[in-house]
Amino acid sequence: MPTSIADSKNLLSDLMARYRNQVDYLAIRLEEAEGTDILLRGEKIETLSEGVSIGGQVRACHKGGWGFASFNRLSTLAERIEEAIAAAKLIGEEETILAPVTPVQDICFLPLTGTDPRLVPLIEKKQLCDRYAQILRSIDPCIATVSVRYGDSTQRIILATSEGTMLEQGWADMEMRFGATARSGETVQTGRETTGSRKAYEDLIDLDVQVRSAAQRAVDSLALPPVQGNTYTVVIDPILSGLFVHEAFGHLSEADMAYENPDILEIMTLGRQFGPKDLQIFDGAQPPGHRGSYFYDDEGTPATTTQLIKDGALVGRLHSRETAGKLGEIPTGNARCLNYHYPPIVRMTNTWIERGTTPVADLFSDIKEGVFARNWQGGMTNGEMFTFGAGEAWMIRNGELAEPVRDVTLSGNVFSTLADIEAIGNDFYWDESGGCGKGGQSGLPVGCGGPSLRIRDVVVGGEAADDS
Repeated sequence: MPTSIADSKNLLSDLMARYRNQVDYLAIRLEEAEGTDILLRGEKIETLSEGVSIGGQVRACHKGGWGFASFNRLSTLAERIEEAIAAAKLIGEEETILAPVTPVQDICFLPLTGTDPRLVPLIEKKQLCDRYAQILRSIDPCIATVSVRYGDSTQRIILATSEGTMLEQGWADMEMRFGATARSGETVQTGRETTGSRKAYEDLIDLDVQVRSAAQRAVDSLALPPVQGNTYTVVIDPILSGLFVHEAFGHLSEADMAYENPDILEIMTLGRQFGPKDLQIFDGAQPPGHRGSYFYDDEGTPATTTQLIKDGALVGRLHSRETAGKLGEIPTGNARCLNYHYPPIVRMTNTWIERGTTPVADLFSDIKEGVFARNWQGGMTNGEMFTFGAGEAWMIRNGELAEPVRDVTLSGNVFSTLADIEAIGNDFYWDESGGCGKGGQSGLPVGCGGPSLRIRDVVVGGEAADDS
C-alpha cells in the first residue's frame, strides 16, 4: 500500500479514469489485513503466527464476460487491470446486466465495544489457548486428545468502481474453536464448541463454561445408548435452528444457485408456500454487532435486511448486482469475498428465523415419543437434502424429557421440513460461531439465529430397531 490512504485513492482514481471506458464495468479493491492464527492440538503447537497481508483484486465486465486478477504489489496494478480487461473481452459475447446502485463515497469502520485484538500481545493469546486446553484435559482421564484454535483478522478495504464509488471500510473479526475427544475401549465421542465476535477481544476471554461443556459432553456420551433410528417429532434448540436455516435454506436463497440451476429456480418460485403462516425468515448485514454485519458489500451495495420467508411464503432471495440484474430484482448487498484472492459471490450474512409465540415448555407437550436435540456436531447439505449431527440429545416420552442418547443425526428435505414445522418457540439466540464455505471460499464470518422449533416426521439416524 502507498504511505497513505489518500495516496491509494488518488492512484485508483487515476487508473480508473484511464481504463474505465474500455469495458462496461471495472472495480478495483485494495485490502490490508492483520491477523493471528494459533492452533494447539494435543500437547503440540501446530500453528503460532502473526501476519500482515496486503494485496488487491481487479474485476472487469465486458458484454457479460468477467475478467479477474489479483495482486500483491501495487506497482503491478496497471498490468493486472489490463489482464482483467483482456480476459473479459475474450469471453464476453452477450450483454452486461448489472442491477443499478447509487455510487457511494464513504468511510466507515465497524465499531469495537472493547479491546482491538491487534493491541493484545501474541503471548497473551497463546496463554489464553493454553488455559482452555488445560481445562479440556482436566475434565476426565478418558479425554484422549484436545484442540484449541484462535484466529483474528482485522481488514481495511478500499473499493473503487467505474461508476464513481470510492469506499473505505474496515472491521475486526475473532473466533475460537474447542474440541475434546474421549475414548473408552472402542467407543469414541467428540464434543465441540465454537464462538466468535466482531465486537471485542473480551468476548473470547471468559469461555470456561463453554470449554468445560465441550469436554464434558464427550465424556458423558461414552456411556449413553445410541438413539434408535426412526422417524420422530423433534424439538431443536435455537443453535440447531440457526444452523438449519443457514445451511439447509439459506444457501438455496443465494440467487446464483437459482439462475445457474433451472430446477432450483423452479422450486424457489417467489410466492410459493413453504412453511406455516407464522414462519418468518430473514438475512441481512444491516443488524449491527454480528459476525456477518457490515455497511457495504464488496460491490459497494449498501447492507440491507432481506425477508426471505413471510408468513410461510417465499418473498425474497439474496443477490449480487449481476444476479439481481439477470432476475429483474433488487440488489440486496450480499456480494462478498473472503479476501482479495477471490471474486465476490452471493453469500449469506446474518440469517435468522424470527421468534414465535409458543412457550418453549409447550413445544414438548403431547409428544408420545420424540427427540430433543441441542447444539450442533457437524453436518452437510446437498441441494435440498441436509444431514446434521446434534451435540446433545434426549428422548422425549409423554411430553417430558427422558433419557439422554448419543449419535443423533437429523436428516431430510429442507422444503418438507419447513412444511412440517408444528410450532415456533418464543425464545431466540444469536450464534456467532459461523464460518461459511462456498465456491472454495471457506471461513467467511456469518451469524445465525433462531428460536426453538418443533418439527414432525424428522428422520433421526442411529441404531436400527431390532426386528427380532
